[in-house]
Amino acid sequence: MMIRCIIVDDEPLAREGMELLVKEAGFLDLRASCSNAIEANRVLAEQPIDLIFLDIQMPRVRGIDFLKSLEVRPLVIITTAYPHYALEGFELNVLDYLLKPITTERFLKAVNRAREAVLPENFFFIKTHNGYEKILHQEILFIEASQNYSIIQTSRGRFMTLTALRAIEEQLPPAKFLRVHKSYIVSVDKIQALSGNELTIDKHKVPFGKNYKDPLMKIIDGRLIRK
Repeated sequence: MMIRCIIVDDEPLAREGMELLVKEAGFLDLRASCSNAIEANRVLAEQPIDLIFLDIQMPRVRGIDFLKSLEVRPLVIITTAYPHYALEGFELNVLDYLLKPITTERFLKAVNRAREAVLPENFFFIKTHNGYEKILHQEILFIEASQNYSIIQTSRGRFMTLTALRAIEEQLPPAKFLRVHKSYIVSVDKIQALSGNELTIDKHKVPFGKNYKDPLMKIIDGRLIRK
């Protein structure tokens, strides 16, 4: 699941820095980078936003005043060079408070809190020829696209549904599931081995495409025990 976010900061260099951090996070969908609260308000009126990175000291409308004006308030992470605004920010139930210059480590800690706050439930329902079936995230081994259908291979059996693979992918937490082929999504925790261009998951062999290899190898390399 991607978190839809906007950046609101009157400093061009600060916006550029935040844009890079957002891009590197991997699960943030930057919908707009605004130089003032007026622009941000226009974006919020036009589309749903899950998270705002909000500077405080801005011309015309301060970040705190903008925050107070919102009837429907997304999650907010304040970004500022002024620590004395922290109490006022937390009184408005902001998610986190980042002091500039913002380190990558501190940024990731804040956005991971945002991801936990907006994560979907750990299950979904699919429609089958017999009715509806509840699928738990933790029981999924892999999902395969087959023409107009998706086949969900789980630890308790195989389920077929007339639902596109992309639609199912949007319901899954990206930290736990990875597309490894145009026709396959796998549970990262269930991968047992990799050899050639195949993954072993339980008793199944799942192909992975060369265009999807880098994210997969990054996960494996991050867990690799070295001498």
